[in-house]
Amino acid sequence: METILILDFGGQYNQLIARRVRECSVYCEVKPYSTPLEELRAIKPVGIIFTGGPDSVYLDSAPHVDPDIFTWGVPILGICYGCQHMAYSLGGQVTPAQDDSAREYGKTLTRYDTGCRLFKGLPEEGVSWMSHGDYMAKVPEGFALTARSDACPNVAIADENRGFYGVQFHPEVNHTQHGVDMIRNFLFEVCHAKGDWTMGDYKNAAISHLREKVGSGRVLLALSGGVDSSVAAALLAEAVGAQLTCVFVDHGLMRLNEGDEVEEAFAKWDLNFVRVDAERRFLDKLAGVEEPECKRKIIGEEFIRVFEEEAKKVGAVDFLAQGTIYPDVIESGAGDAAVIKSHHNVGGLPDYVDFKEIVEPLRMLFKDEVRQLGRELGLPEYLVSRQPFPGPGLAIRIIGDITKERADILRQADFIFREEMARYGEDRNVNQYFAVLTNSRSVGVMGDGRTYDYTLALRAVTTSDFMTADWARLPYELLDKVSTRIVNEVKGINRIVYDITSKPPATIEWE
Repeated sequence: METILILDFGGQYNQLIARRVRECSVYCEVKPYSTPLEELRAIKPVGIIFTGGPDSVYLDSAPHVDPDIFTWGVPILGICYGCQHMAYSLGGQVTPAQDDSAREYGKTLTRYDTGCRLFKGLPEEGVSWMSHGDYMAKVPEGFALTARSDACPNVAIADENRGFYGVQFHPEVNHTQHGVDMIRNFLFEVCHAKGDWTMGDYKNAAISHLREKVGSGRVLLALSGGVDSSVAAALLAEAVGAQLTCVFVDHGLMRLNEGDEVEEAFAKWDLNFVRVDAERRFLDKLAGVEEPECKRKIIGEEFIRVFEEEAKKVGAVDFLAQGTIYPDVIESGAGDAAVIKSHHNVGGLPDYVDFKEIVEPLRMLFKDEVRQLGRELGLPEYLVSRQPFPGPGLAIRIIGDITKERADILRQADFIFREEMARYGEDRNVNQYFAVLTNSRSVGVMGDGRTYDYTLALRAVTTSDFMTADWARLPYELLDKVSTRIVNEVKGINRIVYDITSKPPATIEWE
């Protein structure tokens, strides 16, 4: 399989690079910069991308890849730190910017040499997204300057003979105009990739890999009924069939009627389906707990304890399967990355797990890729298109203490919000939307009487990859309808607010 190798130097946009490459139907793998060269060479990449990173290449502590990689005869694209790393490794000079004008952050008007293959077919100028405080004082021998800005004459460099390219901006982010076209040019004009990788290929490769890994072993999967776990279940069912037992833990923190819908949806699949009513057990564990990370850890550990108990009932179980996807891994922190928030299926696992090994067949996929894989596996569209729902469920959408009463209030309010979103057709325009029950109470007036009830927050975002997100501009008429219905139909809520914060600085979920 044709592969682009992405070497990770710890930048904040690194996974977006992989996403952009895959959008071009080219397979890629992300590897740490410190991966031994023999392992990287075994991938037989048709091209290599160096990612950005927070370091300065001239520091002793800076990450560096073995310079022998430049002798492979494989095209390389360096982005931001990756560009400076290439220049530094090949004899150039990188220094701190001498004055503020040489530092560039944010949207910057950039002029391109469209005779360079990287910028072929692009306008001669456009906005790029800069984020660098270092300066290439000297570019390596054989490199030409192929893009510039008012503050910097060497925004991009290229050695076309060797297929080496470097840009000091980030083509992978939406803020860079024609950034995806630049990545596409690198893939097809420079690396001569065929662009023939599909989710069908991934499905076949994943099934083959799972069969080899699992062998004759038995697999236990946490089936929440969300997109991720459902696709993981279908993939495993396709691979190992009756060796798979899916445990649906009904922890009492699901959306309205969701438990019954999940059980019905999987009734026709060739797998062992076990539904566990654990509502009381989870609510008792969570009683009085308000700190979000504690909630996640408690729920993650309790999930595992339930799995262990069910595993003993069904006999020997060798593997615990999880629907972990790429954003889960990134936000939970990996390597030098910061922990934004832990995910129950990544950071919340207890030290002792009574299984041979954990398998995560979706670990390298983004959410939209998971949905596409679900379609390839023949899952029904209503399940594939289901709104993202966190493993801890409503526990992290209830701010403060969790009780059955508060969970029921949120369930009803969230159902009304989702129902009206569908009625207005906004469910097709928004990537994720939900309600949050805050722990703020305020005075209201209903039926000429005083109330002192909860404030409910509505959240809706648009995003292509769930790494960044913008708040959705929902019609006022829709918000008015939702607010009116919730206040009138759900006892315990007397005030509705709408969250207009993007990611970053906020995360999509509140906790």
